[in-house]
Amino acid sequence: MTAAPGGAGVVRIVIADDQPLIRQGFAMILGAQDDLRVVGEAGDGVAAIARVRDEQPDVVLMDIRMPVMDGIEATRRLSAEGAASRVLILTTFGHDEYVVGALAAGAAGFVLKDATPEELVHAVRVVAGGDALLSPAVTTRLIARVLPSLSTPDPSPTGAAALELLTDREREVLLLLAAGGSNAEIGEALFISETTVKTHISHLLTKLQLRDRVQAVIAAYEMGLLSPGSR
Repeated sequence: MTAAPGGAGVVRIVIADDQPLIRQGFAMILGAQDDLRVVGEAGDGVAAIARVRDEQPDVVLMDIRMPVMDGIEATRRLSAEGAASRVLILTTFGHDEYVVGALAAGAAGFVLKDATPEELVHAVRVVAGGDALLSPAVTTRLIARVLPSLSTPDPSPTGAAALELLTDREREVLLLLAAGGSNAEIGEALFISETTVKTHISHLLTKLQLRDRVQAVIAAYEMGLLSPGSR
């Protein structure tokens, strides 16, 4: 990572979208910021992967529906390659099921195509800083609405085996995380510091072999730890 929000470095960005006007518009918005720089563009998933390999950007703005190869498959392949670039999915709420698939494939979050310039810039900075987007509560609502149509939560045997890897405290943290709690809210509920919450999250991500807290939310539903409508 070459930069973090508020840092002195520059966040390098690749924009992948099959609509040139969208790419140009986003490039103008992001390029106007001193700490952001667009280093490449692509019109399909295959070209996006090539750009990422060549430019090694910090963030990839990835459209889902593209020719040749869609954004979900491109994200999955980048994750499989161990690419350090963080993928931020471009979407609309009309295609929620695709968003969940992209998050499961390794994306760090999503941003709406009709987001304001301020929201777009904020999204890139958040993802570049190593966090996941959107807020836990928003992500949880999305997953709770869509996941039932994608898979059936099954706490056994796979889910139960995964949960056995966690300590009681880590399970509590995962449950609160999946329910939409921020680090501060989790800490308050469990009477521990935010630093301790972050440590527990880091440990459970490692044990469950998950990339970030977005995937942890998905895993919690898939393991049956939470069910849609239980929040």
